[in-house]
Amino acid sequence: MIYYLGNYLHRNVEALSFLRLLDSISFRVIAGAITALLLVIACGGPAILHFYRRGHRDVPRDYAHPGASGRQAKAYGGGLLVGAILLSILLWCKVMTVFVLICLAAVLWFAALGAIDDRLKVRHGTSDRGLSERTKLALQVLFGLVFGAVYVFEAVSPLPPGTATLLYVPFVKSPVLDLSWMYVPFAAFTVVAVANAVNLADGIDGLATVPVAFAVAVYGVFAYVSSHAVISAFLIFPFFPGVGEVAVICAIVFGACLGFLWFNCYPANVIMGDTGSMTLGGLLGTVAVLVKQEFLFLLVGGVFVGEALSSLVQEKIGVHWLGRRFLERAPLHDHFRVRGLADTKVVVRFWLVAGILALCGLATLKIR
Repeated sequence: MIYYLGNYLHRNVEALSFLRLLDSISFRVIAGAITALLLVIACGGPAILHFYRRGHRDVPRDYAHPGASGRQAKAYGGGLLVGAILLSILLWCKVMTVFVLICLAAVLWFAALGAIDDRLKVRHGTSDRGLSERTKLALQVLFGLVFGAVYVFEAVSPLPPGTATLLYVPFVKSPVLDLSWMYVPFAAFTVVAVANAVNLADGIDGLATVPVAFAVAVYGVFAYVSSHAVISAFLIFPFFPGVGEVAVICAIVFGACLGFLWFNCYPANVIMGDTGSMTLGGLLGTVAVLVKQEFLFLLVGGVFVGEALSSLVQEKIGVHWLGRRFLERAPLHDHFRVRGLADTKVVVRFWLVAGILALCGLATLKIR
């Protein structure tokens, strides 16, 4: 909105020629991040009060860890996060581009899916009565397959012909494989896996917020590099015209996460719920595919990968197949809580690990 209005004004009003700044990706990256941050902080107080009054609160499980009994229910505030992201994207991005439209579709789809899940939990008064795992997985896979098909089909794909199906891995300069149409299920798997991994990590005040902020910041840098002909050539990266809009979206998510942390840090009076965590995860998975750095998530999203693997090993392999537990409880953050580690210590240590992994991810820009 601001981009299109500014472009019209600077071309037709000589005194407003300074609005050509809106053509700069770096300017809109900064403006988008600040806008999302201020929107969340400014609207957070009234929004959280509204959520409490409407009864949109979680129901804590008393068996989560020894100190969980009696914990105060907290408002589901994912709608605040999603609203700030959507409004900021509409304000600062070139909305009528395939990159932005795909990201908007991811936000709206996963936000709707998470909102339905949260509403069912509130209605039934328990965190165990949301959407079934099969229903959520089926709807996530549906989005992933449609997205993958659009991404691969050259007539509508945002990438140059012949590049969408190429597979890149960190530390390697050239694509390692051309998956052809097999890229469709691969893209779907990436989106679904990332969405659920982020969702699993949203279990303690502020735990998921900062690692998501670190991850989108790294992906934003990669998107910017791939959108710049000179920088991408210097760093031996594929050049994807238009993918710089993804950098703006990553900056917006980064700013929104920092703003949400204002209310979500310990002791939190608002949590993401599935509306927030599923949206962030779905969008992050979509971004990973759009910038052709799917395997980079194993590094920069290592915290989420660890959370997902701990649940998989504990529940699917340990309990269901072998009849034993490998951890005190899953996902991994609950294991440390049961072992007596304070919530704040678990969260800060996870933040530190996420920060180190983000730096390692940035190092792959040069170490190729």
